[in-house]
Amino acid sequence: MEEIIKLKEVIEAALLTSSKPLSIDELQKLYEEKIDRSTIRMIIDELVIDWKDKTLDLVEVASGYRFEAKVKFTEHLMRMNPDRAPKYSRAVLEVLAIIAYRQPVTRGDIESIRGVALNPNAIRQLSEREWIDIIGVKETPGRPSLYGTTKHFLNDFGLKDLSELPDIQKFEEQLNLDLSDTQVLVNSVVKKSEDQKNTDQESYEE
Repeated sequence: MEEIIKLKEVIEAALLTSSKPLSIDELQKLYEEKIDRSTIRMIIDELVIDWKDKTLDLVEVASGYRFEAKVKFTEHLMRMNPDRAPKYSRAVLEVLAIIAYRQPVTRGDIESIRGVALNPNAIRQLSEREWIDIIGVKETPGRPSLYGTTKHFLNDFGLKDLSELPDIQKFEEQLNLDLSDTQVLVNSVVKKSEDQKNTDQESYEE
């Protein structure tokens, strides 16, 4: 029991201080002796319960596990840096939704779904955020690029895989009615991503 408590404290400290999600393989490297993956998963399950009524949640995303502030604190935390999260237009959010739900898609596919020409800036903004990338080419005349979301997108939105995306009909209804909630979510995700990048840079400079 005492040994498990020590293992748990090490994993908890690593997750709390890491600027990126940590996988089971990475958590195993914390110890000189070999720790079974099942033991680490058991410890993570215990930590999830331990933090259930605290300010942070331990969540699993595409790249591993990380602590993040509970959603109810998002609005307050964003006030610390209100100008840092760029605002995305309705068009950019629509393009992101189309790529996320319909991938792989070409520029032509996106234009066909939206019914208007695609502004290159939309693809550029999403690519710079590392939420989308070219994942192949379509075997048609001209071999247009195929776009899909990235692991970075999954991490930022707190998803383990694409199956965890909200129901597409509900998401499309939200886009048609009101983008305010979506913008708040995107802003909080961008801020979290920027904070992690700044932490990485500070660590490098030190």
